[in-house]
Amino acid sequence: MTSEDVVPAELRRLWGRSEPARLGRPAELDVERVVAAAVALADRDGLAGVTLPKVAKALGFTSMSLYRYVGSKDELLVLMGDAALGDPPEIGATSWRAGLREWARAQWEVCRRRPWLARLPLPGPPPGPHHVAWMEVALRVLRGTGLGWAEKLGVLGLIGGYVRQNSLQAQDFATARAEGQDQADVERDYGRALSRLVDPDRFPEAAELFASGVFEDPPPDGADDEFTFGLELILDGVAAAVR
Repeated sequence: MTSEDVVPAELRRLWGRSEPARLGRPAELDVERVVAAAVALADRDGLAGVTLPKVAKALGFTSMSLYRYVGSKDELLVLMGDAALGDPPEIGATSWRAGLREWARAQWEVCRRRPWLARLPLPGPPPGPHHVAWMEVALRVLRGTGLGWAEKLGVLGLIGGYVRQNSLQAQDFATARAEGQDQADVERDYGRALSRLVDPDRFPEAAELFASGVFEDPPPDGADDEFTFGLELILDGVAAAVR
């Protein structure tokens, strides 16, 4: 038994390991072309716009022909997620905190460009080469912290989960906004409406919040400010663990 025999076929495809050569003409399709077509559909129509028939149509093939290269829709989603994530940034920071901040922001920017990435299902730890490359970068940042492997993985999972949830929340807020509204309009309307509805005898702290005017003048990029605030709280927790 070779080392390839114990690696599932879907993982070999994910890592670009060639399948055993077949006799006859070279294949007209390959895994890379299938995944590239699926990513292009997701970039254009969102994750809901990606189906095997649509991918096959974009490539000029039948749906059944794709199963030679992609075992299932679930496998295709894993392949898409790793391909769309791309290579990690080169972290130039000299401290672990600045490095993790840079790492998190880079992930956030990828999710801003490709919102569908945050909506991919998470069947388990990401197994693809691009995900492992991002993991490698963050582990290098944490090398001198004294944290153990399990703690480092916990830090990576916490920050990655925060980025994902922040991206999903921003998308949901954008979807719920009326056409022509921006988030600042939504927050002002929310604050004004709740200031009239919240009974100070029943909800004294909340009533004081809505009367404070905090919703009247939200920052120009509130999503960025909220992301930064939450990220710094997480990094404070990591700093406590490092100490």
